[in-house]
Amino acid sequence: MPVIAAYLYRHGRRVREIAIDERVDCPSDRSEFVWIGLTDPCADDIDTLQRLYNLHPLAVEDALKDGQLPKVDVYGDQLFVIGRTAHLCDGHIVYGQTAAFLGHSHIITVRQGSTRSYKPLREHLEAAPDLLGKGGDYVLHAILDFIVDGYLPLMTALEEEVASMEQRMLDTFLDRAEIARIFSLRRELMRFDRILVPMEEVARKLSKNELPCVDAEARLYFRDVLDHVRRVETMASGLRDLLSSVFEFSNLIEQQRTGAITRQLAAWAAILAVPTAIAGIYGMNFEHMPELRSPYGYPITIGVILTICSALYWRFRKARWL
Repeated sequence: MPVIAAYLYRHGRRVREIAIDERVDCPSDRSEFVWIGLTDPCADDIDTLQRLYNLHPLAVEDALKDGQLPKVDVYGDQLFVIGRTAHLCDGHIVYGQTAAFLGHSHIITVRQGSTRSYKPLREHLEAAPDLLGKGGDYVLHAILDFIVDGYLPLMTALEEEVASMEQRMLDTFLDRAEIARIFSLRRELMRFDRILVPMEEVARKLSKNELPCVDAEARLYFRDVLDHVRRVETMASGLRDLLSSVFEFSNLIEQQRTGAITRQLAAWAAILAVPTAIAGIYGMNFEHMPELRSPYGYPITIGVILTICSALYWRFRKARWL
């Protein structure tokens, strides 16, 4: 069985390691509880725990099935919570799942697809026995807070990537790969939003509703998790808007640069049309043409061409076409 840790805690301190098939009777004051952590278990792995701790079959089924949305379910005097982890891998958001069974004297966590170990979290809680001694609901808060805090590095990395893309947009045209990346990031953030909304609902229920195994004081801690989720939601919403702005501004800048090039070509075409037209006229086989037999005809014609072209060039420069 892929057991990460299984310990008995009393008054916030680790007492001893326990076996998975060991039944531990804890007092009713919630000062003593069991914390068992599993990772990527199969159905047979969790059957023993289901029998010992009276876990609901529907909750067990959801815990073993990856891809569930975050939720809070009440089964009698027990609480079942699912949270979704997220991290960046090769520029894409990869999701995991953590399910928690919270009872009077136990908390069982089932982790799937997450690369972040909960060992540092356990060590942090064990270093604060006053908080850990209040019961498994505070462990549940710490787990959810740990999950939500993992969203912040993800959002920070994406914000830095978009900021770099925004700077490149101002310096030069975005190429096809960068435009494709913009749409890819927007899709990633839309999927992430489908996780954040139910995660906010989970934190809201735990912070405001009266639920089994969660006392009134613990609800204040879950309110902090709710604030963190809302902060990440705000960051994700702002990043989606920024991606849309980068794409729109890139189009506007490209259109502006294309328009500038078009105006320059039109201006030079108008200037070059003058000598072309005059030379074309003098290239015709007519006997009677102005200044045709004059010794000053050629320099006069060249002078007229230069004068008209210079006037056009000055006019286009004044209009900022050149």
